[in-house]
Amino acid sequence: MDTLARIIAQHAASEGPLLPILHDVQAAFGCVDAAAEAQIASALNLSRAEVHGVVSFYHDFRASADPRPEVQLCRAEACQARGVEALVPAAEAAAGQRVRLSKVYCLGLCSVGPAARVGDTVHARLDVPALTALIEAA
Repeated sequence: MDTLARIIAQHAASEGPLLPILHDVQAAFGCVDAAAEAQIASALNLSRAEVHGVVSFYHDFRASADPRPEVQLCRAEACQARGVEALVPAAEAAAGQRVRLSKVYCLGLCSVGPAARVGDTVHARLDVPALTALIEAA
């Protein structure tokens, strides 16, 4: 059984399996491409358009893999109030083309922002030197 079929089988009997399947496919392959959408749709008795609608709605899912490391920078209101916008030019300069700098809206650390996430690790109270170091280490 291939990886995609195994992921689908793992979640297919669950209530509301589409999002868990999509997250696992994204984690395993780095993307949810058209072929995966079609296979997921068939397995869940959904149209490909229904699956694609979910994939295209959420920014977490990509249609093609991007091998660059990702740094997610919170741009929600609380982090904006704590100065995240002043960090963006330095973050973009540090990221260049080597690191994918993504906007996210709320990492749950509103009182200690600005915040960023690399993988499963969330970093808070960022300033330009700390954020630059985080990006350079990614």
